[in-house]
Amino acid sequence: MSFLTKVVSNSLGAVGRTVRESLTGLGVATRMFLTILRASAGLWRRPRLITDQIHFIGNYSLVIIGVSGLFVGFVLGLQGYYTLNKYGSEQALGLLVALSLVRELGPVVTALLFAGRAGTSLTAEIGLMKAGEQLSAMEMMAVDPMQRVVAPRFWAGVVAMPMLAALFSALGVYGGYLVGVKLIGVDEGAFWSQMQGGVDVWMDVANGVVKSIVFGIAVTFVAVWQGYEAKPTPEGVSRATTRTVVIASLAVLALDFLLTALMFN
Repeated sequence: MSFLTKVVSNSLGAVGRTVRESLTGLGVATRMFLTILRASAGLWRRPRLITDQIHFIGNYSLVIIGVSGLFVGFVLGLQGYYTLNKYGSEQALGLLVALSLVRELGPVVTALLFAGRAGTSLTAEIGLMKAGEQLSAMEMMAVDPMQRVVAPRFWAGVVAMPMLAALFSALGVYGGYLVGVKLIGVDEGAFWSQMQGGVDVWMDVANGVVKSIVFGIAVTFVAVWQGYEAKPTPEGVSRATTRTVVIASLAVLALDFLLTALMFN
């Protein structure tokens, strides 16, 4: 067998293994998602499990998301004013800031920050529970770890994401107001009136909420999935945490493109 034939054969084999592993991982993820949905049937009889996780996930993400939203608003106020001022439309600064945040930056940046802060925490927590054989101990005591551990964290992330995205957008609008009105000197009445007249509740705000819910499902599921499937070793938990950030971030960006194409076509 010639050298070129060996190279082609090895390349095809590597591609085949990659495709097979990807399809296997997709099948495992789909099966786990359906298992979470089945385990959630009796979960709502114990809402404390979910509320405790909402407090844990949301409370520890407030600072980074709030501060990031404020500074994103600052940047939007500056850049938006410099761009609109070229065309004599600086009075539309409020509309520009609000639409940028509500439609795109609010849900997307919040989801990325959520993946880096809360997602990695969920993965590490579940992965360490698996490494410490706590999940196996639950099964021996006839306690379903999927219902007791995984499902509450999944639904808590889904509920917390829209609230965090709303906080990000609100503080971003306030940041744009501080820079545009208080610092640069844009007319305050024009800033708010243009925003109120141009932002539609259903076309803009509701679509942003839908995006944040979809991102919450994707990011939280990736986090709990990677934690539950992590190898029970410190290295396995570390790699699972890294995969959570990478996969969740790529999923958010891909879903944002698809949702934007469907919503604003």
